[in-house]
Amino acid sequence: MKKFYSQFDFQSGLLFDALTTHEKKMVSDAMEPLIIKKGSLLFYEEGVPTGIFQIKKGKAKKFKRGFSGSEQIFYIYATGDVLGYHALFGEERYQDSCEALEDLEVNFIAKEAFFQLLLDIPALQRTFIKNIGHEFGVLANIITVLAQKNLNARLAINLLILENRFQKHDKKGGIDLTREDLANIIGTSPESLGRSLKQFKDEGIITINKRVIYIKSTEQIQQLLNMESNLME
Repeated sequence: MKKFYSQFDFQSGLLFDALTTHEKKMVSDAMEPLIIKKGSLLFYEEGVPTGIFQIKKGKAKKFKRGFSGSEQIFYIYATGDVLGYHALFGEERYQDSCEALEDLEVNFIAKEAFFQLLLDIPALQRTFIKNIGHEFGVLANIITVLAQKNLNARLAINLLILENRFQKHDKKGGIDLTREDLANIIGTSPESLGRSLKQFKDEGIITINKRVIYIKSTEQIQQLLNMESNLME
């Protein structure tokens, strides 16, 4: 399962882990604590990047709006994740948006301070470049799932991904997202999502408490996906 999860995890929460104690202090000293209210944007498509963010507490969604105005959510960030640096490296405007799904506590590092850190800490520069390469592969895997898997397979894969991501930061577990956001992650309508969730619930794969989804039988999800492909290796 570790290989499976790594295919869909940006792993940006590990960017500072390999630094020395002194280097971590340099990064910490450059951080400014901010509170981002639920529903507010950390950054928006075509906006000019001003720095990077590290989520201290909470969740946020990375999405892009289609021509019809509907959202396609590509990633859910959680506590510890670092984001917003791709546009800085590319010296371009943001290509997508990021919205707080709940009140967030974040650390912000301004653009000038971030680039100075990269000069002062060569290991940090290498780590960011390596992680960007990994994230490119993650996005390719997400797009492949959206394009090639049926609705139930997409739902099953994303339930596993989201449970694993949320459990790392909330031991109570459970996938707490609106049905609209979950539908936008798996690329379907809320109505179609509702039918698949009911099927999964009736088959004993999940339980639902209010809007929170709990995986009851990982084995049944694995069986469903193993019939589709070798993703679970």
